[in-house]
Amino acid sequence: MRARIHTGLVWAMVLVLAASVVGLAVHWGGWGPAGDVWFEPVLVVSVGLTDLLPVAVCWMAVGRVGLRRPEVLLAATAMTAYVAGDCYRAWVEATTGSIPFPSVGDVLYSLFYLLMLAALIVAVRRHVRTLASSVWLDCVVGSLGAAAVLAIPLSPVLDSALTSSSWLATVTAISFPLFDLLLVAAIGGIGALGGRRLGRRWVLLFVGLLVFAAADVLYALQVNANTYVRGTPLAAAWAIGLALLALWVDGMERTHPAAVPETSPATGRAALMVPVVATAAGLGVLLVSSRVPLSTFSVALAGATLVAATARTQVAFRQVAWMAHLRRVASATDDLTGLPNRRALHVEGHARLVDPERRRQSLLMLDLDKFKEVNDSLGHHAGDQLLVQVGARLREHLRPGDLLARLGGDEFAVLLEDAGHAEAIDVTVKLRAALAEPFALEDITLHTSVSVGIALFPDHGLDLSSLLRTADIAMYKSKTSGRGQHVYNTADDTDATTRLKTVEELRTALTTDQLVVHYQPKIDLDTGEVHNVEALVRWDHPTRGLLYPDAFLALVEESGLMRTLTRVVLQVALDQAAVWHAEGRPLTVAVNLSGSTLIDTSLPDEVAAMLTVRNLPPGALQLEITEEFLMADRDRARSILTRLRSSGIQISIDDFGTGYSSLSYLRDLPLDELKLDRSFVFPMVDDARAAALVASTIGLAHSLGLRLVAEGVETKAAYTELVRLGCDQAQGYYMSRPVPAAELDLWLSARDIADEFTEMTGLLPSLD
Repeated sequence: MRARIHTGLVWAMVLVLAASVVGLAVHWGGWGPAGDVWFEPVLVVSVGLTDLLPVAVCWMAVGRVGLRRPEVLLAATAMTAYVAGDCYRAWVEATTGSIPFPSVGDVLYSLFYLLMLAALIVAVRRHVRTLASSVWLDCVVGSLGAAAVLAIPLSPVLDSALTSSSWLATVTAISFPLFDLLLVAAIGGIGALGGRRLGRRWVLLFVGLLVFAAADVLYALQVNANTYVRGTPLAAAWAIGLALLALWVDGMERTHPAAVPETSPATGRAALMVPVVATAAGLGVLLVSSRVPLSTFSVALAGATLVAATARTQVAFRQVAWMAHLRRVASATDDLTGLPNRRALHVEGHARLVDPERRRQSLLMLDLDKFKEVNDSLGHHAGDQLLVQVGARLREHLRPGDLLARLGGDEFAVLLEDAGHAEAIDVTVKLRAALAEPFALEDITLHTSVSVGIALFPDHGLDLSSLLRTADIAMYKSKTSGRGQHVYNTADDTDATTRLKTVEELRTALTTDQLVVHYQPKIDLDTGEVHNVEALVRWDHPTRGLLYPDAFLALVEESGLMRTLTRVVLQVALDQAAVWHAEGRPLTVAVNLSGSTLIDTSLPDEVAAMLTVRNLPPGALQLEITEEFLMADRDRARSILTRLRSSGIQISIDDFGTGYSSLSYLRDLPLDELKLDRSFVFPMVDDARAAALVASTIGLAHSLGLRLVAEGVETKAAYTELVRLGCDQAQGYYMSRPVPAAELDLWLSARDIADEFTEMTGLLPSLD
């Protein structure tokens, strides 16, 4: 019901306004004396309705929002004051035939201006709570420029008001043109806020105030010239202004201020239009005043406009300079860590290296070890957190004159001030020790290490580019050697060239069948039978011959080729397993997986697909992983291993006993087998403590329902001792080296023949 009344009031206001405008236009066009008979009463009624209906619309808006929107209440009160002033004037004129000046009506009109301006201030502050100083200056420039222009036609009105004999009459007469100036100034200010997206309904306010101010100015000029006549279209201007203001108030009540951005910048041509036009207007007023006498007030406003425009220009210059500074800083700062970036290192490093007073300098190149595994296992967010903490920790442990920069990824560089060989080594040791301390990343504590390459100036390079190259070579040397730090020497160039060449050769090897797989049997110590073999990759290099894993696996990992290598080995090993199964020899093949491969969540599906294509049962494959991976990301390990184990694939822990001391993963993870590292097996014959460790590990595995495999069995004594201790399986050179599949077939066949011969001789009667 309320909505219908609201809609009816709005339409009634629009229709009455239209009828009033048409009636005034027709009357002004000339109906003669006959028209005046009915025009006067119609004029009174229409003026009353065009006054009262906008007020009713405003107060309905107040009834809906109450005190939650003070600008709506202020605007409604302002409109009421104006209509009350009109009613007072009409009543006094009807009863006395003349209107005193000043009067109560003038006070009510003044209240309209004051309350409306207050409503504007509250509304603007509600919609744009945080404005930059430049935007406020735009408002000031727009307001002053508009007032300077309006002061020219209002000059006669102001001059006439100043000639009044009564000071109260003078103040009242001056207040109205000044209020009009304030209205126009408000229009200019609102125009400057156009880029603030106050909303389309603010156009109603803009036009309504403009119409109102224009009507006031024309009325004042006509009264001053004694040419004002009632019943002209000028009377409709106030009615139009009131209706537009009422529509703005109605729209304000239904517009939530939160829908308007509070801090959106005033940019673009539209935002600059008002201050530019206002500045041009102020300049134009000053130019005209040099040719034609203008009021001092108008000239003063024009001057104030230019002063404000000058201040706005200064602010703009400062903003541009600050933005340029921020751009320079941003271009020289790493976004993630806040450290200087590669560009900043080049600029500052060049300046330092050409300074003749700075002759002893060193460059450290730091690269985090196994950072890729952190990203792959814990996610890039965790990797970013680690980099931030690494940067902060490095900065804490450097000297005041040293320059730390992040080059990208997990690489950092430090340009040491006044540092030779000894100082560079000392700083490197300190930084490596600092990064060896654990890092707290959300719910996980992570240990990391760093490889550092050291280059000395000027011995290893005369400019920063040369130092970066030599430090990078030294860093890779430290990473491959496992020592953690290395000072560049000229021999490293050959190694770096060889490394790059080897990486390219590896890429070729992965696609040209240069990688071959050898197999080492696992002997069941209880029966002497062979049911399992381990697949071990070799590189049949075209010029260097057969290369063992220690010659290329580290490089495979560094160059990001490990996943590809693992899939190649899996394919070759499973192809061979399919051949053995077809020949009636169902051997289980064990394949080693690195941490960077096993963190791939798609691995279980890919392995299952490989088995299906070859028509192999899941038990034909065993995957061997290391303790190090299990301790790095227990949750992901559990998820992936559970998927693999639930499909029937066996899981084995390789090199057991050489990783972390915690054994809780044996309880949590789905495992089938433990492979005891050779470092425990080799000395156990001569070392009672080593034998005790092997025995206790066998007991631990059996108590958990796991199979124990002893690696590195190289003597008959070790083999015999393992049988005595109850070990399940053994592999090592004593039984067989890793050999190609064809040689393993011969070995197995010979073993089968020997077993048959042993069995036959055991059945023969004794000759004794």
